[in-house]
Amino acid sequence: MHLQPGALEQELKRIAGCVTYLSIVKERVVRIRLAGSDAFLTVKGITRGRSRLEFEYAIPSADAAQMLDELCERPLIEKTRFKEKVGQHTWEIDVFQGDNAGLTLAEVELDNESEKFEMPTWLGDEVSADPRYFNNNLSKTPFKLWRA
Repeated sequence: MHLQPGALEQELKRIAGCVTYLSIVKERVVRIRLAGSDAFLTVKGITRGRSRLEFEYAIPSADAAQMLDELCERPLIEKTRFKEKVGQHTWEIDVFQGDNAGLTLAEVELDNESEKFEMPTWLGDEVSADPRYFNNNLSKTPFKLWRA
């Protein structure tokens, strides 16, 4: 979901990080994600509706640093992640920097697509099905180029 500009004014938990990709193909993406001093290898399947298979594994920070330097595609996706509990769910809010500055996205993890959840008042348009907002596409066509 895209956030309304200036709508989120509460104190949120901040996690600085970046995302970059080892492989980007339609059927799957393989990425390295840094969150503070933690590092993760993530494999995601093709999006079907609002859901997709996702597997994430903690990896040593030194391994992640070497992969970032030697194996990953450029540019890196730079963002700061905030977490906000709304009702029974935790929303992850990503505020992008670099080539994607000006873009803020929020998502909530659900057990299934029909699960009910509380919509925060600061939430904007639904963009889950719009591939422009996928991180792997933001690395190829950054947000700054959308406004051109």
